Amino acid sequence: MSQNRIFSIESCIELKFNDSETRDISYNSFIPEIEKLQTNRAKVLVEKKNSNILNFKIESNDITAFRASINEIINFGKIIENTINITEIS
Repeated sequence: MSQNRIFSIESCIELKFNDSETRDISYNSFIPEIEKLQTNRAKVLVEKKNSNILNFKIESNDITAFRASINEIINFGKIIENTINITEIS
């Protein structure tokens, strides 16, 4: 991140799944989206952790970019949750 800023923000978000298969499907679904989250103002990295966790690391130069990154992860989580709910009903 840029050293010209007064501060930077770093944060981690973990999504915990019931099983590794759902985690892997979610990971593979998010990978194509990760590129659009890489900007000069913010970076988002995602990695598999343990057998059932996706770990998102956010590095941002400003609050607005940080919030946008958080919102993308939240929206992704909602999509996963809705998809799981639909498949359980079927």
